[in-house]
Amino acid sequence: MTTQISEPAADAAPDRPDKPPRTPKTPRYKTTWRKAWKRDWQLYTLVIVPLLFFLVFRYAPMLGNVIAFRKFVPGGSIYGETWVGLRYVKMFINDPNFWEVFGNTMALGALSLIFTFPLPIVLALLLNEVRSRYFKRFVQTVSYLPHFLSIVIVAGMVMQLVSLEGSVNQIVRALGGDAVSFIQDPSWFRTIYVSSEVWQTVGWGTILYLAALTTIDSQLYEAARIDGANRWQQTWHVTLPGIRPTMITLLILNIGTFMAVGFEKVLLLYNPLTYPTADVVSTYLYRVGLVSNNFSYAAAIGLFESIIGLTLILSANAISRRTVGTSLW
Repeated sequence: MTTQISEPAADAAPDRPDKPPRTPKTPRYKTTWRKAWKRDWQLYTLVIVPLLFFLVFRYAPMLGNVIAFRKFVPGGSIYGETWVGLRYVKMFINDPNFWEVFGNTMALGALSLIFTFPLPIVLALLLNEVRSRYFKRFVQTVSYLPHFLSIVIVAGMVMQLVSLEGSVNQIVRALGGDAVSFIQDPSWFRTIYVSSEVWQTVGWGTILYLAALTTIDSQLYEAARIDGANRWQQTWHVTLPGIRPTMITLLILNIGTFMAVGFEKVLLLYNPLTYPTADVVSTYLYRVGLVSNNFSYAAAIGLFESIIGLTLILSANAISRRTVGTSLW
């Protein structure tokens, strides 16, 4: 009687308790840009028009900033005739009219930021508590509809409302007061501008925050209710931290456009009587550069304004990244 001893299989792994079994590595296939273009060329073609827009209307005009340091003569070279250095920079630094419009720009920018940034958040939080779906849609439609109106139409509506025979003065007369020439009074321009800006932009900003509210996990609200948090505490500790990335992103973008106060609306609403409070850097550039044909001086002021805007957005982004942990890049 013979005993057969079975040999272990050749592919059987030895019993080594000290080493974990090896897992097979999945091969990595490097996708080149040619393969990616061939695979998704339809999606990449959608980027061509935006890229051309920024190239033609944003990056190519940057070459014209050189005339801020060169004397430009209409009909001559587009890059100026002779090098003058910081001549035009010294001109607007010593120009009292420039510092007046610079102060107006800062005031309108600050007022617009103070009122137009938090109000969409408040409206979004209020709509988030509304349980009637039809009422919520009605408020959303009414609030963001002005965003799609032309600036010319908005300015025309504002001028009709605040004219001497407009609806506002009719209400003032009905209450026993005298009619006020709002559109010719410099002290009323900032109130008119900021009010129209809030009316036109608050609804569109609310949409962005309502979309951010939908990403908050409902289990966080349930945990907060179990811990005894009321509605205000849930909003403060759950809702606001949930939409904080969106808030910070929009805040940084608004700070970046702090100096770019709406040129079209100011140009349509202001007049020589309201220059002391209504004239901003963009409208001053329009009169100095296009009306007076002083392109080099206007380019120097525009370059100065752009440097301030770039400094503001870089500073806001760095502060946000260090303090809150959220930034654009």
